[in-house]
Amino acid sequence: MRLSDIAASLGTDAADMGETRVTGFAIDHRKVAPGNIFGAFEGTKVNGEDYIPAAIASGAVAVIARPEAKVEGALHLADAEPRRAFARAAAQYFRPTPETVVAVTGTNGKTSCVEMTRQLWRMCGERAASIGTLGVTTSDDSVSTGLTTPDIVTFLSNMTGLAREGVTHVAYEASSHGLSQYRNEGLPVHAGAFTNLSRDHLDYHADMEDYFAAKMRLFTEVVDDGGTAVIWADDEWSGRAIAVAQERGLKVFTVGEKGKGIELIARTPSPLGQELKFVHAGRAHAIRLPLIGAYQVANALTAAGLVLATGTDPAQVFDALSRLQPVRGRLERAVISQSGAPVYVDYAHTPDALAAAIAALRPHVNGRLITVFGAGGDRDTGKRAPMGEAAASGSDLVIVTDDNPRGEDPASIREAVMQGAGPAARNIGGRREAIAAAIAEAKSSDIVLVAGKGHEQGQIVGSGEDMRVLPFDDVTVARECAAELAGGSR
Repeated sequence: MRLSDIAASLGTDAADMGETRVTGFAIDHRKVAPGNIFGAFEGTKVNGEDYIPAAIASGAVAVIARPEAKVEGALHLADAEPRRAFARAAAQYFRPTPETVVAVTGTNGKTSCVEMTRQLWRMCGERAASIGTLGVTTSDDSVSTGLTTPDIVTFLSNMTGLAREGVTHVAYEASSHGLSQYRNEGLPVHAGAFTNLSRDHLDYHADMEDYFAAKMRLFTEVVDDGGTAVIWADDEWSGRAIAVAQERGLKVFTVGEKGKGIELIARTPSPLGQELKFVHAGRAHAIRLPLIGAYQVANALTAAGLVLATGTDPAQVFDALSRLQPVRGRLERAVISQSGAPVYVDYAHTPDALAAAIAALRPHVNGRLITVFGAGGDRDTGKRAPMGEAAASGSDLVIVTDDNPRGEDPASIREAVMQGAGPAARNIGGRREAIAAAIAEAKSSDIVLVAGKGHEQGQIVGSGEDMRVLPFDDVTVARECAAELAGGSR
């Protein structure tokens, strides 16, 4: 691809660049190769503009940066929103891309929704993939990217790689960080979904209004003109999301008890799932969803809405709903203890998500619900006490433990959580010890919930140069603790 063509698309005349070819894109100056276009952005900790000379020295032929940036020795593609300009330029380079792409935003449920969408497409005969917190997932493989929404170069190159492998349908998570930083732009997005909104990431966003506005970029700018907005209708923010989508001129497909696309009529919990009755296009349907919890219904029906919005036959979609598999770390049953108590692992790490996970398990509890959780360090401190309150209000026994303390004192984090959890809660710092204590406590009629880390494979301790990631998987640890306790009881 010629540099002059990309420059012209951004409103810059580069006819004098002749046949200069673009060989790739980079936002890390250490990864620049000859012929690359370098994106220099101001970040929260690092200013990419400081590395423009190094990028040019490595062979960058152009730099996308603010008009005020100093660029010497390469073409300056100036834009007041350089992240957005870079994304749009890179999208011209990374080809081909999958023909059908959808995105999901919201505080909770994004990971489950994109993975369920992938599963539904696959069961309906499509070559499908999902991109998000769990990495890049296809029917054959899963590769971690380390971020809910990877950087724009990784995102677009992943899309091109999937297309070349024959993947035609992709669902991806659109986080508020990713949307505000233009990390998932450029390629056609046929439909977008909004799950819900509750407090999270207020260490990054100014307030809830700013957080909501970041999410709504999915509808105002990212989804194609004339595309579809699939919205879970039963959240307190749903009405405003519907209004945003309608103002943009998108088709609106709502799901839930207040839904008009899929209207949920009844939900009946069963030991290993739940029976659903709903109406779509004037026709009643009844299915057995093999997943527990009300919010799993929300995720599954939102995913179904996305698949319907991209043209799949409804009969196929609703048949596939009854065969959905649990998503890693999302109310995943890790083990059944020797006493007969099931242990579930969930990624819930906000007050709302923790309350939802507890509410999901409550109908299945005959005895006590024992909840083990903590809060992350160097993150929104204001949610710690509310998380304790959410756990205490819905659980019979609460054990507060460490999550990812990062650069903070773990005991101080636990104490902040304990302020909300109350004096009846137990404070056990070691996460393995806390999980073991919960399993040892549980009787056959009880259920144990281990919340906060879900699919994560490590525990982050320290910060900066002192940061370490200690191997830790809640599912594996729960199984090990159950086995150790069973062995010791013989």
